[in-house]
Amino acid sequence: MEENAVSPRSVQLRVNSPEQMRELGHRMAKLLRAGDLVMLSGELGAGKTTLTRGLGAGLGVRGAVTSPTFVIARVHPSLGEGPPLVHVDAYRLGGGLDEMEDLDLDVSLPASVIVVEWGEGKVEELTDDRLQVRIHRAVGDTTHEVRHVTVTGLGERWASADLDVLSA
Repeated sequence: MEENAVSPRSVQLRVNSPEQMRELGHRMAKLLRAGDLVMLSGELGAGKTTLTRGLGAGLGVRGAVTSPTFVIARVHPSLGEGPPLVHVDAYRLGGGLDEMEDLDLDVSLPASVIVVEWGEGKVEELTDDRLQVRIHRAVGDTTHEVRHVTVTGLGERWASADLDVLSA
């Protein structure tokens, strides 16, 4: 796929606790709809799964959202009218989209919200339209909960989205 000529939209946030990270996910869920791809990146323990727990709560899906590290992907069906959440952990996958083909993400994408942890360099080919979330924390710092989160909307889908609502 070609890169869209649409300029990326970004918002930078400061998150002070795991509770605030879940709340951010809950707010982010309000922006999402079936067909959306969310890519999460950050160091181990940065808060990617915590953010996804908030997304799951905001989307109203069934099942506890936990890290799918060993099963690679989990599907959380919607408890209501919303889309299911497909939560993927690509940490153990070395290749690009070819290695992920068995997950059928391209088939799931139109009807689901897909969240991929460690997806950079692996799933961008799925769609030009994606929400990229980078979570930064001081490496080795286990005493402070502060995270700096950059949310970037890429492609037509996110061109007019109001990412500032995430700052609430």
